[in-house]
Amino acid sequence: MSDFVQAGQITEAKQALNRLRANMRVSIKGKDDVIEQVIVCLLGGGHLLIEDLPGVGKTTLAYSLARSMDCVFSRIQFTSDLLPSDVTGVAIYDETIKEFVFKKGPVFANVVLADEINRATPKTQSALLEVMDRSRVTVDGEAHAVGAPFMVFATQNPVDYEGTFPLPESQMDRFLMRLQMGYPQPSDELEILRAAKLAYDGIALNPVITRSDILKLQALTQQVFLEDSVLDYILRIVTATRTESGFRAGASVRGGLALKIAAQARALALGRDFVVPEDVAELVRPVLAHRLGLARQTSDAMEERRTVAMILKRIVASVPAPV
Repeated sequence: MSDFVQAGQITEAKQALNRLRANMRVSIKGKDDVIEQVIVCLLGGGHLLIEDLPGVGKTTLAYSLARSMDCVFSRIQFTSDLLPSDVTGVAIYDETIKEFVFKKGPVFANVVLADEINRATPKTQSALLEVMDRSRVTVDGEAHAVGAPFMVFATQNPVDYEGTFPLPESQMDRFLMRLQMGYPQPSDELEILRAAKLAYDGIALNPVITRSDILKLQALTQQVFLEDSVLDYILRIVTATRTESGFRAGASVRGGLALKIAAQARALALGRDFVVPEDVAELVRPVLAHRLGLARQTSDAMEERRTVAMILKRIVASVPAPV
C-alpha cells in the first residue's frame, strides 16, 4: 500500500461501492459498464454528460444514483423558453420584511438532472457554468452554496436533432465525462418490459450509502497515488491532442486535470490505491472526446464523434505507456 491510502480504507471503499453497484443494477439492466463510468465520475467529483436517443434510460440512471445515495434529486426539463432564473433561483421582494429574499431554484440539490440540456438557449445553458465549477450560485452579488456532494447529470439529444442548441466549448469543458448508453441487449430489454414501469420515480430503491460516505470517497480518490511516469503519460497524451492536425484545438489544462482525477477514481473503483497506465488509456475517450472538435467542420455530428474517437484511439496507441 502507498503512504497515502491505508488498506482498511480501500476495503471499506470496495464494500461501499459494491453496495452502490448492486443497488443500481436493480433498475439499470445490462449496463454494468455505464454504471461503472458513472461511479468513476462520482468519485472524481465531476459532472456527467450523456448524449443519446430519448427513452434509453438516461433519467432512470440519474434517479437510481440519487436514490442509492440517499441524496436530494432534482430534475430540470430544459426547453427553449426556460430562463436562467428558472434554474438557479431568483430574488423576490418580501413585503412583510421589506427585503429581497432569495428563492432557491431546482439546482439546489445533490444530484441535478439537466434533461435535454441542449434544448435550452445558450443564455440558460450558461446559468450552470458557475454552479458546475464552484458549487454555488451568485445572485445580486451574494453567493449561495448548493448541496454537497453535488453532481450535474446532463442529458442531451444528438446535436443534429431539430430544436437543439449546441453546448458551447466552455460548458462542455465543465463535464468530467461524456458517455452513451445505447440500447439494452434483448434479454435485458425483455426484463425491463416485464417490469412495466414507465415513470422513473416509481422505482423503489433504498439508500445503501450516505452523503457523508460519498464525500469521504471523493476525498480518498484524491489521495490515490500516481507515479511520475503515469503523470508524464497523461501529459504526453494531452500534448499529442494539441499537435494533432485533425483537431481544431487540443485538450485544455482542465482536460489534463480531468483525466488525472478520473484515472484516480477508476483505480479506487477497482480496489487499488495507485493508478496504472490502463486507467488512463481506458478513460481518454470519455474524458477528452467531448472537449475536442475537428479542424474540418462537418454537418454530420455523429460522424464527427466517431472521427474524434478514432483519432484519440490512434493517439493512445502511438503514445508509449510506462512499464
